[in-house]
Amino acid sequence: MTNVKVDIWSDIACPWCFIGKRRFEEGVKRYRDAGGTADIDVEYHSFELAPDTPVDFDGNEIDFLAKHKGMPKDRVRDMLKQVTEVAASVGLSYDFDALKHTNTLKAHRVLHLARKHGRQLELMERLFAAYFEEGRHLGRDDELAVLAAEVGLDGDEVREALAGDAYAQDVVDDIAKAREYGITGVPFFVVNEAYGVSGAQEAAIFEQVLTEVTKEEA
Repeated sequence: MTNVKVDIWSDIACPWCFIGKRRFEEGVKRYRDAGGTADIDVEYHSFELAPDTPVDFDGNEIDFLAKHKGMPKDRVRDMLKQVTEVAASVGLSYDFDALKHTNTLKAHRVLHLARKHGRQLELMERLFAAYFEEGRHLGRDDELAVLAAEVGLDGDEVREALAGDAYAQDVVDDIAKAREYGITGVPFFVVNEAYGVSGAQEAAIFEQVLTEVTKEEA
């Protein structure tokens, strides 16, 4: 059986990354429906869009983006409305009013811990939903431990890891690798270290790439 490795650079605080995840998954489904049989191994990698963000940001998402991007608040509101509509088109219910903007370093570290235990994909899904749809605070150790436990990880192990600097170097290494690839924004998909797909492309694009890669590997 052909093996296809898909490395995805992503940030929990990136709304297009969750949308891109859904579109990629739909692309995989279409690939399967069309007879594709490759074994697809997906691994997520860390990318911090705003590493200087405080854990407890004083303000809402509109405040953050207006300051971070230097945009008028009215324009930010329109942008978030558009993103919410796109998210809804792939079955996601974004709630930017409830969203708690925070630093994502700890979330990335827990995702590396989850990878070690074979639960990274499950935790990525859970964190995205918690952040964009449920208004959970993903900068807090206890919140991350609870969410990790929901996908089968040991909450105490998560708290212990976050109490020190475990997996922090893994985050640094992921970001350094992104620079090597020339990645400046996320989501970014690298297929078999040969094909790069930038952004939350439509499902048909992912289906096409998987089909082409499979043919080359056959």
